[in-house]
Amino acid sequence: MYANFFGLKQEPFSIAPDPRYLYMSERHREALAHLLYGLRGGGGFVLLTGEIGAGKTTVCRCFLGQIPKRCNVAYIFNPKLSVAELLRTVCEEYGIQLAPALTDETGQEVSVKPYVDAINEFLLRTHAVGQNNVLIIDEAQNLSAEVLEQLRLLTNLETNERKLLQIILIGQPELREMLARPDLEQLSQRVIARFHLPALSEAETDQYVRHRLSVAGFSAALPFEPKALRRIYQLSRGVPRRINLLCDRALLGAYAQDSRSVDRATVERAAAEVFDQKDLGSAWPSAWRSGRRWALGGAGVLAAAALLAWTSKDFLLANARPKRSEVAAPLLLSAKPTMPAIPASAATAASGAKLISRVEVNSSLQNSLPASLGLRSEAQAWQELARSWQLEVTESEPCQALALQQMQCFRSNAGGAGDGGLSLLRLLDRPSILSLRDDAGKLFYVTLVKLDEQYATVRLGEQTQRISLLGLSTQWRGEFAMLWRAPPGYPAKASGGPLLAWVDANLAKAFGAAPGAGPFRLDAAMRAKLAAFQRSQGLRSDGQLGPITLMLLSRVAGANEPAGSAEPRLQAGKALQTAAAAP
Repeated sequence: MYANFFGLKQEPFSIAPDPRYLYMSERHREALAHLLYGLRGGGGFVLLTGEIGAGKTTVCRCFLGQIPKRCNVAYIFNPKLSVAELLRTVCEEYGIQLAPALTDETGQEVSVKPYVDAINEFLLRTHAVGQNNVLIIDEAQNLSAEVLEQLRLLTNLETNERKLLQIILIGQPELREMLARPDLEQLSQRVIARFHLPALSEAETDQYVRHRLSVAGFSAALPFEPKALRRIYQLSRGVPRRINLLCDRALLGAYAQDSRSVDRATVERAAAEVFDQKDLGSAWPSAWRSGRRWALGGAGVLAAAALLAWTSKDFLLANARPKRSEVAAPLLLSAKPTMPAIPASAATAASGAKLISRVEVNSSLQNSLPASLGLRSEAQAWQELARSWQLEVTESEPCQALALQQMQCFRSNAGGAGDGGLSLLRLLDRPSILSLRDDAGKLFYVTLVKLDEQYATVRLGEQTQRISLLGLSTQWRGEFAMLWRAPPGYPAKASGGPLLAWVDANLAKAFGAAPGAGPFRLDAAMRAKLAAFQRSQGLRSDGQLGPITLMLLSRVAGANEPAGSAEPRLQAGKALQTAAAAP
């Protein structure tokens, strides 16, 4: 209804699991890595839990898209079944032919043995021809203890190397509590990987909203005002399904008001329509509640100061009331703001000290980056980035000059291939050029030099600024560029050459295997190895020799670099995992 009004190709916040809108936060990538690790972990159970609407099914759909072809999958999404019903459903999912069930006078199966025997025979037969078998059970918190015990018994069939059935349990947090019960201890000990998927952070919620709007074709300034986005996070608690419901209704409300932007009031009205009062009452985050206590404490300090002022004639004479601007200016503009004069006895109070400290700490962070300090020329940005690699480039075409030194320029495609936002930047872990936009929508460039959980540190000319990830997201749409050292023989060729020898050797290192003897070809076998490596890193497993795959292969395999040319990194001390041991 509102799509045309906002210039969208379609409504972006449907709760239907459309793969085009797939947004993989760092936590979703980690959950996917756990599932992929469990797939090759020798059988047993893998556990994925999360709150309702946190994205468990999204991760599972992504996982299904990366399962190898020689793997048989059974997917059960309605586990409220008896033991016999579950076993019969497993047989149906695997296409196992069954004899008519033996039932008693009430219609109940006399024995589950025919089902168990048929499943065991199927597992042995498929293992003999090199196939693996995975059983995925969604909403697994609804499984009874008897069904869970029967599932454990199914995993008893094994060879010397591995169990023949891999079972993935996906459910809500109470599933973890179920498996902690003493009567399910044997099953719990067979869980080889477990991950709890939390809700999105405030910064990730902002990125999630931007991502879905971008996929839907939105190219103008974000229609949600900053205060509206903050309230969306509070009301949705970072749960993607709740974000979708709230944003969809808020855009509809803005359309009804003939407004191109969504303010906080519109979000509040939308929340009243889609959430019940209990949800709204519990949506205030702990930060707001603690802020309220802090405000009350601050009021107490000011009251104490006022009392001392009233009883001190000298204080009254020395502190005549200043004009409003004289107080506001230092608080808002000074690099280290000073508080209005308070008697020494009050200023040294514990709560007063905390009040002053809080103001000083917050003033050291930037809510936005000043375009005046950034670079307007992309060529200058490449030259600035080259200095991070201890390289000097003065030519007007820096990337061409860098190519002569076996360095390659890589640019992401905003909203397309190679665009993964902060998650991809963390994965690649190297300084990058960020393309930002000022208030007028004009581009300027900064160099990202450090990235932690909540803040980014960027270089703007000669200055270094620290900004919250949420503040950064208001100026950044995901475009970035970086340098990488190409391996010998790059770009790729279909057969022979030093590049494919390098790829084979480093894939062997990544998987802890022996390298091949050559000749090397980019054939089906090598593409399969590349796809497996890509899955281990949370990438799209296309088996192609793209820059991102080569960058990660070099880093994960610990490929030797020329002396004195160690790659600069965003996160010092961060250990990369090999493909064989990735979680």
